Amino acid sequence: MRDPKRVLGWVEDGQCRLQQAVDALSADEVTAPSALPGWTRGHLLTHLARNADALVNLLTWARTGIPTPMYTSPDQRVTDIEAGAGRPMAEQQADVRESAARFWKAAEALSDDAWSATVVSGQGREIPASEVPWLRAREVWIHLVDLRVGVGMDTLPTDLAWALVRDVAGWMSARLDPGIGAELRAEGHGTVALGTPSAGGTVMGPPAALAAWLTGRSGTEEPHVTGELPSLPRWL
Repeated sequence: MRDPKRVLGWVEDGQCRLQQAVDALSADEVTAPSALPGWTRGHLLTHLARNADALVNLLTWARTGIPTPMYTSPDQRVTDIEAGAGRPMAEQQADVRESAARFWKAAEALSDDAWSATVVSGQGREIPASEVPWLRAREVWIHLVDLRVGVGMDTLPTDLAWALVRDVAGWMSARLDPGIGAELRAEGHGTVALGTPSAGGTVMGPPAALAAWLTGRSGTEEPHVTGELPSLPRWL
């Protein structure tokens, strides 16, 4: 997850899958519901494009040293999505493609030293620029599933799915009450603690099944659960 060149490979593969799915949508499907509550496909596609541009800002910050936040204001993200959600499908398709190209160009422009520069995420967290490709990889693959085009979490590359399990479990662990948790196990990959694992049950399965369970998405294989599990906070 910290090797930007490796993670950029996940971004490229996911973007290719995403673009193929988006380009296959018909004109009237822009207003169809996505898997995200209250969002149409138009909302989701606009979000994907604007997320690419927001992450370009962070890569530009890392390259130039000039602070360039993801968004100019706390409201910009929501405002931009609402403003773009109703655009025609052809415009949405081009926006997804062109914004992805801008992200890729910005990533290619970074030197090895620039990847270690500190930037600030949309949540106000200081991160190395090397984490930015991971933020994009998550968005592309997760929202490909959310687009409701017949793609489940099992489509994720196995190593990416396991990195997602570790990432989401770490985020959730900080938000669970003390003494609550579970142990996540994937054969051939190891275990991940969710909160206080000794206080709860066990969730076992391939990385994609664990990632689907953690993120509230669907896949072709259900994890095997033993014991009592915590209620999970909503993620992404």
